[in-house]
Amino acid sequence: MNRAELHQVCELLEKNGLSLSERQREQLWRYAEMLLEWNKKVNLVSRKDQESVLTKHALHSLSIALFHEFKPKERVLDLGTGGGLPGIPLAIAFPETYFLLIDSIGKKINACSDMIGRLGLKNVLAQKSRADELRNVKFDVIVSRQVAPMPELCAWCRPLLKKGGKLLCLKGGDLEDEIGQALVDGAERLAFPENIEQKSIEFLGEKFKEKFVLIAT
Repeated sequence: MNRAELHQVCELLEKNGLSLSERQREQLWRYAEMLLEWNKKVNLVSRKDQESVLTKHALHSLSIALFHEFKPKERVLDLGTGGGLPGIPLAIAFPETYFLLIDSIGKKINACSDMIGRLGLKNVLAQKSRADELRNVKFDVIVSRQVAPMPELCAWCRPLLKKGGKLLCLKGGDLEDEIGQALVDGAERLAFPENIEQKSIEFLGEKFKEKFVLIAT
């Protein structure tokens, strides 16, 4: 990991409509450092990705924001956050949007809470929880990164989304079958999702070939 990679990531984002301030760039750099630090104790990212953590993880997470404009006071759930992905990079980029990060593994949530505190982020909270344990709360947007097949993911999100809300998830490979099944399930229930758009992010570079942002509404 080096500063040149950070510069490249920020240039790519700016080219595609997302500009980060110097403070946000520094927070992103510090987050990547802390992610690697915590990764020595808790398995948060693949060891083989450590040299390119800013590209493969931070840039990948922020690609969601190229397809959705996160608004002030919007409530966002990061479902199955792991090491804070995509939630922490998004919280850095959108300090006026509220993020709740959940994961069922306590060690990962402890890592997230530590990183959030050290980064001084006031708009994000990490909580040990599963989606089906959340009660009396609804979100404008749910984000996730390679957590589960679309039918399961949509089923978990269904009771947690406000009317008109959306799910944005990062996935790769051939997704035709799982998208189709998720739409069938939604139609049978006369509920979410009614539509799923598949957006390629290959324009971000070779590492993102066959990688997509799925937008379920």
